[in-house]
Amino acid sequence: MHIEQFREYCLSKTEVEECFPFGPEHLVYKVQGKMFCLTSLDSEQFTFNVKCDPEKAIELREQHSAVLPGFHMNKKHWNTIVVDGTLPNTILQQFVDDSYNLVYKKPKLK
Repeated sequence: MHIEQFREYCLSKTEVEECFPFGPEHLVYKVQGKMFCLTSLDSEQFTFNVKCDPEKAIELREQHSAVLPGFHMNKKHWNTIVVDGTLPNTILQQFVDDSYNLVYKKPKLK
């Protein structure tokens, strides 16, 4: 996965907005006003941060060398994913899906 694929995948989700609240070098994805993914545009290595269930976050870090505690984030709730070719796109997309699903609140039917 490269950054353009990441961007397209994030934007394909319901109610997602792309913004730059931390300056022009940090691309942020929000759903319903809450951040679920972000990446740095000025880094040599493509990485992105995703929200994660705290127990699962630790488990993923133990299983995959490309999953690190969230850089500049609350390390209990965020992981940094290093896109170095060791994880397939399906797994990278699953990290984005899990993060999105933690934040997105489906509208209640009346």
